[in-house]
Amino acid sequence: MECAICAKRGFPGHLFVETRRHVAALDELTPDEVSAVSRAAWRAARGLRAELAPEHVFSAIAGRSVAHFHQHVFVRHQETPEEIGWLDGLSWTGAPVVDIAMLCRRLAGYF
Repeated sequence: MECAICAKRGFPGHLFVETRRHVAALDELTPDEVSAVSRAAWRAARGLRAELAPEHVFSAIAGRSVAHFHQHVFVRHQETPEEIGWLDGLSWTGAPVVDIAMLCRRLAGYF
């Protein structure tokens, strides 16, 4: 499994889990890959909670722009305004400023 920080717009706390073998969707994974994805997402969530102390950690399998399976694991930071929906947190410009390289190094310890 690969785990990477999504540094799009500099938002700290959005990771994704993706299989090494290319598949387009969840139902194309082998049972062993499903287990590995689940473990990696769990570790990602634990790492994000420990390192960023968010209000919540979400997980979602969504996306149609690229036909490749990946699972998002992302946070809702403390003090995110109520009007920001759970899927819109990445657009919140008030997210904490974090050294992404340092966060990546710390998160690596959870895997």
